[in-house]
Amino acid sequence: MDKLGGLNWSIIIIYLLANLLLGFVLLKKVTSANDFYIGQKTTPWWAIGISVLATYVSAMTFLGAPAWSYKSGLSVIAIHLNYPLVIIIVMSLFVPFFMQTGVVSIYEYQEKRFGNASRVVISVIFMLTQLLSSAAVLYGGALVIGYITGIDVIVSIIIVSIVTLIYTSLGGITAVIWTDVLQSGIFLAGGIIVLVILINQLPESLIDTLSILKEKGKVNPINLSTDPTVDTTIWAGIIAMTVYHVTIYGANQMMMQRTLGAKNIGDAKKSLALMGFGAFFIYFLFIFIGVLFYQYYQGRVFDNDNTIMLEFAEKQGFPGFIGIIAAAVLSATMSSLSSALNSFSTISTNGFYEKYYRPNETPQHYLKVARISTVFWAIIIIIPAIAFSSTTGSILELLTKIGSYFVGAKLSMYVLGFYSKQTTEKGLLVGVGVGFIVLLFVQQFTDIAWTWYAVIGALVNVFVSIIASIIIDGKQKEWSLYSIPGQRAQAKLENKPAKENGWYVIPGKLDKVSYYLLGFFVFTIAFLLLMENLIN
Repeated sequence: MDKLGGLNWSIIIIYLLANLLLGFVLLKKVTSANDFYIGQKTTPWWAIGISVLATYVSAMTFLGAPAWSYKSGLSVIAIHLNYPLVIIIVMSLFVPFFMQTGVVSIYEYQEKRFGNASRVVISVIFMLTQLLSSAAVLYGGALVIGYITGIDVIVSIIIVSIVTLIYTSLGGITAVIWTDVLQSGIFLAGGIIVLVILINQLPESLIDTLSILKEKGKVNPINLSTDPTVDTTIWAGIIAMTVYHVTIYGANQMMMQRTLGAKNIGDAKKSLALMGFGAFFIYFLFIFIGVLFYQYYQGRVFDNDNTIMLEFAEKQGFPGFIGIIAAAVLSATMSSLSSALNSFSTISTNGFYEKYYRPNETPQHYLKVARISTVFWAIIIIIPAIAFSSTTGSILELLTKIGSYFVGAKLSMYVLGFYSKQTTEKGLLVGVGVGFIVLLFVQQFTDIAWTWYAVIGALVNVFVSIIASIIIDGKQKEWSLYSIPGQRAQAKLENKPAKENGWYVIPGKLDKVSYYLLGFFVFTIAFLLLMENLIN
């Protein structure tokens, strides 16, 4: 596209300036490193919830979800059915631990439970996996700029990085959250506009289109196959991907850092519940768009599946439409990237610099280091993002595959911390190492779908860690204070109330909203089954 026109350029430029302005406005609220990491605990829960939702629903969704469902059909939605179950687990297990201990990095828990080495290991695993996934997100946004303007993708990567870096380094987590709120509105509006225009552009009516797609095997949301080599079955979605996403939301600094900045534990849980109820609709919207694209383009093969959405937008005559799409994808990209940069800065400054190098400096000194660290990570992310520029398949599928190799290690380190009496640090690290080796073997010598890697890795890690701990350190006589039984015993000993303002503060208890989430999970499956059966 050689010429965007004044209207489209105006939409893109105004959007970018609005993000920068917000960063400058919030600069005055950041006076210490803690303000940079988790804010001043004044952000409303709904803003935190939207931010959590916006961070994971990134450009990978806007571009990658339609690309994936274009190829695989509506069965892709199975991967995203599990969010209500995931949020129930995270709210009842992870949030109480992290909120009660007052940490700014969730990996501090690993040090309290096991020791310094385990904290370092899980921090490094997070930074490595998040670096790769953030680079994929950055590439997705740069792809949009390159496609629309003709600017080289590498130059586009640098431009997106610089804009995101500025407002993130100025306003910290508070800027991340409020720009996420702005960005999510643009993102959602862009998707709805695409759907409406696409339905009007279909050669047949929507009902007839769905009937044709059903005959082609594209409208099959519930795949009951038990074949472990198929990656989008209902079993992979409910079992395997629940394990995957529990790690994404519970054992992930980028996600939990927002909830740590909530006013209280009730607000933290409400913000996550918003994600549990909202994610299905967002993913269904973009996956459904991809299925309709299959009929619109008559199954045409694209050189790069991620450009399907952009090509559609380019061909429409709607004034400013391509500018809206560009702003929507950029908003999704910058939301995820800013979250990653803030988390990287928190872990490297609080978890390494402050702990091992300069432990007794002022809050203002650590704030300065955190901002410098943000710049450092923005530069580092550019390197793998450039490498991803040669990718032609769905970037959402690619991103999820990358994360699946490491999920088992991260999840098992928390599961064992919560529920294992016998696990010690040495045994835990042995389990993590063996888990990686087993997954490499599975990937090289079996056809098992990547969706099951999280389950396999977690089971191997848990089993080996417990056995290795007993062999190396012998049996433990008492529960750790930082296990769930230990927390409950301590609360009973100190006569602490089980609830705070109606919300459980003791790990392992289900709040009322958890039952609503469970009901919503059943509703989504019933909705998909009904939809498939009603299509003739």
